[in-house]
Amino acid sequence: MDAATIAINQRMNKFDGHDQVWLFGYGSLIYKADFPYIERRPASIAGWTRRFWQGSHDHRGTPMAPGRVATIVPQAGAVCDGMAYLITPEVFAHLDHREKNGYLRLATDITFDDGGKVEGLVYIANEENAAFLGAAPELDIARQIARSNGPSGPNSEYLLHLASALRELGKSDPHVFAIEQYLAQLQAPAQDSTAAYPGGISADAGLT
Repeated sequence: MDAATIAINQRMNKFDGHDQVWLFGYGSLIYKADFPYIERRPASIAGWTRRFWQGSHDHRGTPMAPGRVATIVPQAGAVCDGMAYLITPEVFAHLDHREKNGYLRLATDITFDDGGKVEGLVYIANEENAAFLGAAPELDIARQIARSNGPSGPNSEYLLHLASALRELGKSDPHVFAIEQYLAQLQAPAQDSTAAYPGGISADAGLT
């Protein structure tokens, strides 16, 4: 499947005729709601787990050097925590463009933290899309994230914002937090070098 998914998503008619739809976000949608919404509530979906297995060629990387961003993959017994937004259908034009690099709309049951349930939708990048990178050791994922940048900024920024947002929700995600820890270890030598030389002068810099 081609990575560009706008046309495919525009053909989804599951919620045609609805004035409002609940959208579940599990990645940058948790902390970056750059669209109008009516209501916002912490929520989760069952049977899915968050993984940094999707390539980002347009936001946190480039076509030649893609970053890694979150998608969700099926896992029995798993629960993926995130944020649900009540939106109007007009918002989908923006969301389809934002999630165009391999993400497809999928109808799903959403459970709010207060116990209520509703049918809504989520954007998922599955293994059939051309931008899918697949599983890798979390240390290797951290290394790729550490060196990746794109039009939306450093890939590391995406990871750190997501980890922070999950903590603010009081949620744990071992996969995300392990990558965050590896990233901190990878960045520590550079930070230590800068600290040793005030003003950001590195050990290799000339002093003339």
